[in-house]
Amino acid sequence: MTISLPTPASPLKIGTRGSPLALAQANETRDRLAAAWNLPHEAFQIVVIKTTGDKIIDRPLKEIGGKGLFTKEIEDAMLRGDIDIAVHSMKDMPVEQPGGLTLNCYLPREDTRDAFVSMRFDGLTTLPEGTVVGTSSLRRRAQLLHFRSDLQVVEFRGNVQTRLGKLENGVAAATFLAMAGLNRLGMDEIATKPIAHEEMLPAVAQGAIGIEWREDDARATEMLSRIHHVETGQRLAAERAFLAELDGSCETPIAGLAMLEGDQLWLRGQILRPDGGQCYEGERWGSIADGAEMGRDLARALLSEAGEGFFDWRG
Repeated sequence: MTISLPTPASPLKIGTRGSPLALAQANETRDRLAAAWNLPHEAFQIVVIKTTGDKIIDRPLKEIGGKGLFTKEIEDAMLRGDIDIAVHSMKDMPVEQPGGLTLNCYLPREDTRDAFVSMRFDGLTTLPEGTVVGTSSLRRRAQLLHFRSDLQVVEFRGNVQTRLGKLENGVAAATFLAMAGLNRLGMDEIATKPIAHEEMLPAVAQGAIGIEWREDDARATEMLSRIHHVETGQRLAAERAFLAELDGSCETPIAGLAMLEGDQLWLRGQILRPDGGQCYEGERWGSIADGAEMGRDLARALLSEAGEGFFDWRG
């Protein structure tokens, strides 16, 4: 296919949120596209779009609408033609997309682990009883309370810099961040220690960057095909099928991780009550080609084990 490549006079517009991490991810996307197509950086324009989730940081996401709050304004801008592609943290993406848009390009996945961050303590096991831990993630809250029900958990929203400021101000004694974000910001030293998957299974698609575009945009389709990372796509196909079958949202504590070994895929999944009082987990092994069905099968098995109405409980 012959396409008209972007130029400095008519750049490809890349939509993104405005946080330092979001901008780092948009810049990585631009750099990979520029290298893949031998184009100058000036052939791309990064367009910052403030989302509802960025504007309202004093309330939990579940109270103001969930994951879509970080994507709606960006997707609306793309459908209007104000931007050509959008760069997202995949763990923020709902499993259903607006009509007319597609999301099937992923960059190589970063470290999927969570990071324990504290200026006073060196890990979860050393936290004294009653210690205040901050997190905005229902998954992390539930996993933490399942492991240490004696701890106190407070709401802790904001970007990496905001959360570190809250730690410094004593709002909490510890918090969690994604190792992927710290690595992409060149701030991995912030992590007191990474948390093993066996201790805290990550959010579905954690560490992955996804790129969304209009289905009828042949230029974007062709350009993005050169930077798509197949292995990341294979892993996310299983994880997001697991999430979709569970009808997961920011209001439901769900964790999932797929790993590849040769032509085999290993999928682990976990569902929890928000207070950490109950936790169901399982795994599946199989062919990479069967990843999505494995995700759906694991979700159905956990739902059956948990019983009807498991996610209706809000505590």
